[in-house]
Amino acid sequence: MEPIFPKWTNRIPLYAGVGVSLLLIAIVAGIWYYFSPKFLAVGYEPDQPIAFSHQLHAGQMGIDCSYCHVGVEKTSFSPIPPTDTCMGCHNKVKKDSPRLKVLRESYENKTPIPWVRVHALPRYSHFDHSAHLTAGVGCVTCHDRVDKMQTVRMASPLSMGWCLDCHRNPLPNIRPQSELKNMIYNPHTEGYDPLKDPDYKDKLIQGPQACGACHY
Repeated sequence: MEPIFPKWTNRIPLYAGVGVSLLLIAIVAGIWYYFSPKFLAVGYEPDQPIAFSHQLHAGQMGIDCSYCHVGVEKTSFSPIPPTDTCMGCHNKVKKDSPRLKVLRESYENKTPIPWVRVHALPRYSHFDHSAHLTAGVGCVTCHDRVDKMQTVRMASPLSMGWCLDCHRNPLPNIRPQSELKNMIYNPHTEGYDPLKDPDYKDKLIQGPQACGACHY
């Protein structure tokens, strides 16, 4: 009796088993990677190629955030400062310090400094810095008191649930436009009411909750 199905169909269970196994491995690997400290774990504090202290520069010296992170108010991302920005000061200040060897080599060779990104979101999500600053969400809300950090660490989980908590009830995190980069300012102790602030009179403060707002 002739077989009803061709011989190659006998391999279908094998192919299916291999395919399912590969799919499971990909899912596990994706979860392992995207839910690793690099993305979600509070306290993630990687070593950097240069021991840059935000506590010194932003805290003690009072350097404005946007001096180094130029254009953060107008762009969707917060740019890492180029070597030229650092050398604007360090071509005079501690220019021969051995701790700045990597900086000098970067400047002389015109190669970027391999900074390790701390606040990295998964590729399937999108965060717009300018939109949040325009809405009155200051740097400290997501990054915490970096002016007190010797080494920058992840202070908030940056998870979807954490973001949605703010999108659903943003008012506690809204501050005056003049205080967006002020790490010390506390809108609660100052008795600030964003609903009475003319800067936000014609702006949408309530954050979107639709999937497509952040995932596209």
